[in-house]
Amino acid sequence: MTPLTVLDLVPISSGSTAAQALRNSVDLARRAEEFGYARYWFAEHHLNAGVAGTSPAVLLALTAAATATIRLGSGAVQMGHRTALSTVEEFGLLDAAFPGRFDLGLGRSGGQPASAAPVLEPVPSDNLLIPRRFSATRLLGSPRVAMQRKLLLLPDAQPQDYAEQVDDVLALLGGTYESDGEAAHVVPGEGAALEVWILGSSGGESATVAGRRGLRFAANYHVSPATVLEAVAGYRAAYRPSAELERPHVSVSADVVVAGTRAAARELAAGYGLWVRSIRTRLDAVPFPAPAEARAHRWTDTDRDLVADRVDTQFVGTPAEVADKLELLRDTTGADELIVTTITHDHADRVRSYELLAEEWQRR
Repeated sequence: MTPLTVLDLVPISSGSTAAQALRNSVDLARRAEEFGYARYWFAEHHLNAGVAGTSPAVLLALTAAATATIRLGSGAVQMGHRTALSTVEEFGLLDAAFPGRFDLGLGRSGGQPASAAPVLEPVPSDNLLIPRRFSATRLLGSPRVAMQRKLLLLPDAQPQDYAEQVDDVLALLGGTYESDGEAAHVVPGEGAALEVWILGSSGGESATVAGRRGLRFAANYHVSPATVLEAVAGYRAAYRPSAELERPHVSVSADVVVAGTRAAARELAAGYGLWVRSIRTRLDAVPFPAPAEARAHRWTDTDRDLVADRVDTQFVGTPAEVADKLELLRDTTGADELIVTTITHDHADRVRSYELLAEEWQRR
């Protein structure tokens, strides 16, 4: 059976609080362990009114204390505003406290636009939908991105080259780091039993770095569905065997909502489009709307076009319908694992969505 991973953004629902979102995520991790999910990952986001996942390491410590066996990880640590040393030290502490349970997912960040690639036309509906590419160029040049960089980086600091950062992380973990004749040994951290992953949305630098270093790679269909095939192909083309990984290993993400009926699932997913719209117009995820709030929004054609790629590629339906779509995603991409992320307004509905999917998946 293809393993399933949970990706959690620690979403804040409208009318709720960040404190409740944290409690919900810890509870969901406990339940995901009971349901048989292989991994539980936390994303990292900043300055979002509707997302409380600002520090994967802190979230992982809280979750590790509340669970026993499920692997835990970052999906991903944003390396554009941190150093390799701080990252290895944080995850070294986690591994020292809860040995052998952590995945260190490294993400490229810093407001850099993705490399240019052709616009892809949608494929027929009986295959995996690959929509038109969404261009984030306008967003990356916004004043809000500049403000985030100012707050996340020290004055006059520039992000380190991503490939160099990954090499530094690997060297510090392996105890081989040296600079100007001086060796660095991170305690705790050196020799930590971490699985290192690279997360990426295209066939550019992230996929190439993961492949050339023989690392595991996670491709983001749920964030950038237009480029998932490019990302997986780029990784496999660049892949070179490593001491830890003899063959390419890919995980692919999807946004899913599962309920007992298709209509019920669509109701639970009603707020998703409005939530994506807030990210793409304001770069600030609003608290996740209740279905009634979402229905009250007056949609324009421009609004619909803005979020179409994400809404059309969300897997919403009964357990069997969503599992069928996940199998198609797996078979089309050749994924070794799948990552599922679910956001609903009510916590109980989110837990139930993961439970129904796990039950269906285990029957296959």
